[in-house]
Amino acid sequence: MSAALLLVPDFSLILIGWLLVRYTPFDRTFWAGVERLVYFVLFPALLLQSTNSARFDFSTTSAMLGLALATMAFGMVTGFLVRFVLRPDPVDFASGFQTAFRFNSYIGLALASRIGGGEGLALMALVVGITVPICNVAAVWALARQGEARLLRELARNPLILATAIGLATNLLGLHPPEVVGMTLGRLGSASTALGLMTVGAGLQLSGATGAVGPMAWWTAVKLLAMPCFAWLAGRHLPLTTLQYEIVVVYAALPTASSAYILAVRMGGNGPMVAATISAMTVAAVVTTPVWLSLVS
Repeated sequence: MSAALLLVPDFSLILIGWLLVRYTPFDRTFWAGVERLVYFVLFPALLLQSTNSARFDFSTTSAMLGLALATMAFGMVTGFLVRFVLRPDPVDFASGFQTAFRFNSYIGLALASRIGGGEGLALMALVVGITVPICNVAAVWALARQGEARLLRELARNPLILATAIGLATNLLGLHPPEVVGMTLGRLGSASTALGLMTVGAGLQLSGATGAVGPMAWWTAVKLLAMPCFAWLAGRHLPLTTLQYEIVVVYAALPTASSAYILAVRMGGNGPMVAATISAMTVAAVVTTPVWLSLVS
């Protein structure tokens, strides 16, 4: 119950976003602009400031990142197996495969801050920085419509990856911004959490999954049940602090990324099915995430 109550404020913001887009003049066009602001400005400021100011224990952080990568690989393999078990339409498979292992950074960073404050936020930022490039490569590979050069350019321009890399590099070099700059980044980062969660709610869409219910259920089970179970079991045998253990399990339990829909549409995939999968996972995560957190708390 304590874990569930801990996460109520963040999931309440998702609900508020869902209500606003349906019952106020703030329509999807408005929220699309807000999401771009969060993605390109506010969240990078949060990642940069948190990784630059954090103190990392690299003797155990390496184990945490290794577990995060192993969990991601487990999700990719189990998500891919649906191709042989349920044999979905090739376009549906290519579009939905990414939902089995990609994760919503907005929710992840918000929950990490709720669980561990600034330290938890910095640890989740590291996980985001190391896993997002690999997730993007695998997602684009499955859709197989764009060349490698374009993919590499997109990864190099990803604001979340760049912000984490710059923050970590300057941290290791002992370079920290003046106090006024740090405060400005902190203010921008604070704004990102609430707005990011509300954009998740505004994007919920449960229609359009005709003919793909089986694969959707498979990928949802992989993302919300199998992956966190793997992280929970494996993490018990690794030299992790309690907070690092919690961060990896929460990372594994996150619903899939909202950007999966954008990628599917841009590359000619089944966008409505992906949007419905994202929404179903996000709603289900309201129940599953507190359960996993309670097991490691």
